[in-house]
Amino acid sequence: MSNLNRKKEALNYHSMGRPGKIAVVPTKPYNSQRDLTLAYSPGVAEPCLAIAENPEDAYKYTTKGNLVAVISNGTAVLGLGDIGAQAGKPVMEGKGLLFKIFADIDVFDLELDTKNVDEFVNIVKALEPTFGGINLEDIKAPECFEIERRLKAEMKIPVMHDDQHGTAIISGAALINACELQGKDIANVKIIVNGAGAAAISCTAMYVAVGAKKENIVMLDSKGVIRKDRENLDSTKAEWATERDIYTLADAVKDADVFIGLSAADVLTAEVLKTMAPKPIVLAMANPNPEIAYELAMETRDDIIMGTGRSDYPNQVNNVLGFPYIFRGALDVRATAINEEMKIAAVKAIAELAKESVPEEVNQAYNTNNLKFGTDYVIPKPTDPRLITEVSIAVAKAAIASGVARKTIDNWDAYKEELRKRLGKDDGIMRQMSARAKNNPKRVVFAEADNYKTLRAAQIVKEDGIAHPILLGNSDKIKSLIEEYAFDLDNVTIIDPRTQTNSPQFEKYVDHLYTKRQRRGLSKLQAKKLMQNRNYYAASMVEFGEADTLISGLTSNYASTIRPALQVIGVKEGSRIAGMYMMLTEKGPLFFGDTTVNENPSSEELADITVLIEKAVRRFNIKPRIALLSYSNFGSNDGPVSVKVRDAVRLVHQNNPEIIVDGELQANFALNKELLESNFPFSTLNGEAANTLIFPNLESGNIAYKLLQEVGNAEAVGPILLGMNKPVHVLQLDSSVREIVNMVTIAVVDAQDRESSK
Repeated sequence: MSNLNRKKEALNYHSMGRPGKIAVVPTKPYNSQRDLTLAYSPGVAEPCLAIAENPEDAYKYTTKGNLVAVISNGTAVLGLGDIGAQAGKPVMEGKGLLFKIFADIDVFDLELDTKNVDEFVNIVKALEPTFGGINLEDIKAPECFEIERRLKAEMKIPVMHDDQHGTAIISGAALINACELQGKDIANVKIIVNGAGAAAISCTAMYVAVGAKKENIVMLDSKGVIRKDRENLDSTKAEWATERDIYTLADAVKDADVFIGLSAADVLTAEVLKTMAPKPIVLAMANPNPEIAYELAMETRDDIIMGTGRSDYPNQVNNVLGFPYIFRGALDVRATAINEEMKIAAVKAIAELAKESVPEEVNQAYNTNNLKFGTDYVIPKPTDPRLITEVSIAVAKAAIASGVARKTIDNWDAYKEELRKRLGKDDGIMRQMSARAKNNPKRVVFAEADNYKTLRAAQIVKEDGIAHPILLGNSDKIKSLIEEYAFDLDNVTIIDPRTQTNSPQFEKYVDHLYTKRQRRGLSKLQAKKLMQNRNYYAASMVEFGEADTLISGLTSNYASTIRPALQVIGVKEGSRIAGMYMMLTEKGPLFFGDTTVNENPSSEELADITVLIEKAVRRFNIKPRIALLSYSNFGSNDGPVSVKVRDAVRLVHQNNPEIIVDGELQANFALNKELLESNFPFSTLNGEAANTLIFPNLESGNIAYKLLQEVGNAEAVGPILLGMNKPVHVLQLDSSVREIVNMVTIAVVDAQDRESSK
């Protein structure tokens, strides 16, 4: 992808639609005049008076208990340096987004236009009534140390500079586990820290806190080894200065057990790496490129444990493993600080989590069956759903034990369940699917490649390593679009079916189609004509194993897109086809079926569709709880639709008793467990709401998903086509680029599943 295109994409992402990445959303009703009088005047006076009498009631009546400020002055933004407060705002909004999607914490980002430490501290202190916690971000050293120290001393809410402590906590966990795996005692290892900024200073202090000896640590900055005889040495660096007779990185690294990189790319050479002690540990965390390339390090030393800041290599040291859950635990016990005990508790929780059996969804996300504690897995993966429970609980317990909690938690099991339920609309399903696809990308035929959106999606999945695109369509137009938009698709196969008519491949495809359809009135001449249609050609590529899956439907209706696949590939033996949407809602994912294929299924067909969709939902590592919907509840109406749905439920219970399913049910009862339990305590769904809805006909299913998509602010992933003999997926007409990428991701995972089941 060209730099120009990357720049344009980034700017479009932040500007299109509503500018920015975060927004304020009301959490209480506001539609009636009565609602407004309660929300504001005069009703709002009551909680105001309650808080005036008891300040702790702010946590009861306002957002304070779930609100964090991400605050910066823009003096050390990512790799951009001192670009100013306002220019740093997109980064702070991004941090807010991560807080929300990983730990359900609300954020206001605040960019302060000051470099004066006193002014910065005074502004933040004055904000204490508003926030439950303060996340300091992208503030340059050494000012960041003084700012954090003073705010922690002068405020009674949690304050943490994540640039310092986030990396320290995650790399601390990695170091503990790496030492264990390499058979080294952390108290005796010789540690080299290359870098002396905020993160490096904090990391080094953390390593000492978890057992390393200060006398075994050597720190370097851009001038070389930090020695006590250096002039004008500031106090933060002076603490780590050495008197040893070493001056350069090469001097320091010789016979060292651990190299910690928080500096710049490629400063550690292979020759220097060779001089490290046996079984070395290298955490090269410079971004985007580490202090030594991963491949080079692994080629140089076969006894190494290597970690970087990158997601495309093992052992990624990623702050997102820590900060959302540290603040989550701190907020939930109303901690007055994030102290050393809480940070060490987070380190140990992260380290211990890596030793536990890995959930199947994490294995699947990384396309492996045996992800386990070892040299390539010393810390958990960012997609691990247990992080919110294990780290948050450890931090909360440490806050209580160390005396900084103003609220105790008596029922830890209930708290654990509450944490699990916090992750609403984006609970990681698509992130997990994407990670899984990247680990074993498949060949995807884009049957409508002479379209900007299709090519844009092909560019993204190629660049992200999700799939290997094959482009079908008018080759001249495809090449023209690639050139016009500078897409990096030069080495991607482009096929124009109209120019293939004399090729052996084309004849093979024609013969196959003719053989399958000759008794359905199809002549050989007609078969040749049809094969020039891109959808027939794409389906044939999948049928003959020359592609793994296909994507089409962006510019044509569903029926004309699916028909070629049905005629060329066909339905899986003993199955039927159905369409399913995954709706990502504020209350979690919902699965809808059938929304695209079966117009008016019979009871038997509805039962088959239910079984088909139940199996599909399980592939997302979600236990399906299925409701068959109608306009009635359990026989309250004997109309033909109600009877059909009732009979379908009976058939599923009879033939597949292991499936959790009930009906006929109205949608509100299916989705509201309290309503269902109070009215129909006999239902097999009682205990939890349904997460999978089967509609009585195509009309109702199609209307429902489109209403929820447009009015309910749900993201639709689909339609996911089920029951085909080989993986085929059909887009919504005029899908967005994001929707195409999501469908390609699902298609790749589908192809992986089919391959592994052979």
